Amino acid sequence: MWQCPTCGRTFDKQGQSHYCQKPKTIDEYIEQQDAAVQPALRELRAILRAALPETEERISWSMPTYWKGRNLIHFAASRKHLGLYPGGEATGVFAEDLKEYDVSKGTIRLPYDRELPKELIARIARWCLEMYGK
Repeated sequence: MWQCPTCGRTFDKQGQSHYCQKPKTIDEYIEQQDAAVQPALRELRAILRAALPETEERISWSMPTYWKGRNLIHFAASRKHLGLYPGGEATGVFAEDLKEYDVSKGTIRLPYDRELPKELIARIARWCLEMYGK
């Protein structure tokens, strides 16, 4: 067992990654991530903001989320990639465009060592708004 010296929570894994305090805003979320991944998070956020200007930014499920009547699309930092979470239907609709990426139902993994596919991300985000936005 390992206990976080900051918040006191205990975990099975030594040095377990966690939030001592859950972020309340996307800015807080990005600031809590490793400095090395913050530029990629800011870039992904900028792509989503430009594609979804009429949506609300919020934190949902401890992840940055774009919302309009419901959660439309989430993103998050992982150790080896950015996760983009548009839902299972979106990954099916865009399967051909996503064949170069690691994709599972509802999850698109965007590796840090590759440039973000800006136009594809924007198209997926707009599709989510069209399908799910109220």
